[in-house]
Amino acid sequence: MSQSPANLHPGQSEGQPLPASFVREQLLIRLLMTFIATGLFFMLVPGTFLGVWNLFAISGKHSPGAISAAWIQAHGHAQLFGWIGTFILGIGFYSVPNLRKVAGYHFKEGWLIWAFWTLGVALHWFADVYLWNWKALLPLSGVLELAAVILFIDLSYRGQKIERTTKGKIEPWTIGVLAGTAGLLLAILFNTIESFIVARQEATPAFPAAPDGALLFLATWAFPVPIAWGLTARWMPPLLGIKPTRPRLFLSGIAADMLGVICGLVGHRTASALLIFCGTLLVPIGLRLFEPTIKEAKTAGVHPSFPFFMRLPYAWLIAAAALDVWAALIHDSLGIGGASRHAMTVGFIATLVFTVAPRMLPAFMGRKGLFSPGLMAASLFILSTGCAIRVPAEILGYRHYWASAWTALPVSASLEMLGITLFAINMIATIRQPPLMPQMDLRRSKK
Repeated sequence: MSQSPANLHPGQSEGQPLPASFVREQLLIRLLMTFIATGLFFMLVPGTFLGVWNLFAISGKHSPGAISAAWIQAHGHAQLFGWIGTFILGIGFYSVPNLRKVAGYHFKEGWLIWAFWTLGVALHWFADVYLWNWKALLPLSGVLELAAVILFIDLSYRGQKIERTTKGKIEPWTIGVLAGTAGLLLAILFNTIESFIVARQEATPAFPAAPDGALLFLATWAFPVPIAWGLTARWMPPLLGIKPTRPRLFLSGIAADMLGVICGLVGHRTASALLIFCGTLLVPIGLRLFEPTIKEAKTAGVHPSFPFFMRLPYAWLIAAAALDVWAALIHDSLGIGGASRHAMTVGFIATLVFTVAPRMLPAFMGRKGLFSPGLMAASLFILSTGCAIRVPAEILGYRHYWASAWTALPVSASLEMLGITLFAINMIATIRQPPLMPQMDLRRSKK
């Protein structure tokens, strides 16, 4: 069927099929939007809502042991892998160098990665929360997640191989992404092996404290942090108007983080915390994030607070690493370790996503722009306020320094849930906006 003149692609004559390059781009955008929508679902339903429920119960009983460990782990898995992991895999697939050369015409590899990953994360959450047939579902979830990561890495490797052949070198930002991808593989491999061990030896699907701590360690400092550093180095210098990245300092920070992860895995807790803290200092210095700008920041289409909120996560990350050093230096770190993880997961990762996604995703998804810059600012302000309440309150309450701090925990949880909900509304409304190009029936376009 021919297209009407109003729906013709530029350069297309009436009666001619759509250009193959345009059709492929639209198919890729559909895949990216599916990843983003899936990540938003995991962020809101299994992640945030369950986490808020947990925190209300903990606050009411003034004890972190008031909630099942399996429920707490279900919340963490949905947030770190269901939300952040899905976003990273989707954007990563979209950004793979030479993707159109190494992927099939309809990007079936991407859909397979999405299916394996989504089903794996959903089964892990279901097994932890409902306990139904969990001894079979928990290992199966790990295998599915591992299969998705292996497929993603294989595709990325083939694309990078072509990139090295044509350019002859790897850019510094790519090192951060590759290090984080290796960290993701290690975390998922560890999770899969431990899932089989728990199914064989334990009475509940909850990981014991030691392996759960190791998985959290890998799923934070080894995985999203280096990837976030790499993507910041790739996209932010021209958008923020800052000077070019200092490669040596930037790569030294990544190396310190990776060495810290290795030290942590072999039991050198203090050395690990100190090395990671050094990495969190070196990377923003290498990125020149806190230096005077040389150009005006590009805030068209987003809220003018974009430059501030782009830098705020790195302040939270330094605070998270400093708290981790404190936790490593004392015998009883109750409350401090949790505050460090929250400063990193919400203060750094979530705030960074809430800042970068409104700036980058509309263009990636072929939309005219962000639905509401005002909602962007509101979600960031509310989320940051909730995190600023939660981090000190967790230390003061859990360590019994100030009993009234327990009452602040539900307040922080409610604020963070509101901020997350506003972000989700803004992203969903952006996805539902008309595309830049007229709607076309891609099903009628053949290769």
